[in-house]
Amino acid sequence: MPDTALPSVLFVCIHNAGRSQMAAAFLTHLAGDRVQVRSAGSAPADRVNPAVVAAMAEVGIDVSAETPKVLTVEAVQAPDVVITMGCGDSCPVFPGKRYLDWQLADPAGQGIEAVRPIRNEIEERVRGLINEIVSADGR
Repeated sequence: MPDTALPSVLFVCIHNAGRSQMAAAFLTHLAGDRVQVRSAGSAPADRVNPAVVAAMAEVGIDVSAETPKVLTVEAVQAPDVVITMGCGDSCPVFPGKRYLDWQLADPAGQGIEAVRPIRNEIEERVRGLINEIVSADGR
């Protein structure tokens, strides 16, 4: 099956160091090669939030090697679904794209105790997203 037949998702937050990294990691982990996954930030940080790395490690997902990526117009044009998480008006909008805005607390500057509930909510939302975009036959 060609890659273009796969649904594609872009997760966007401000720093691409917390929420969007967790969402991309969960979608990759749970959907595997059934979905193309990317993440980016409107003002990317230098590294992924250490509390996010620790919280994801608790559920068996290693994001320690991930690096925040800058949001480009091309990145927003490519996916079928763009999910924003607090990037506000800095995320370009294109006709024909499906946009979802997930209102989630920002893990920036938070300890692992505060990050865990955010992680859990993201996992729940990603599981719902998979049910919406991946058909029963895996496409």
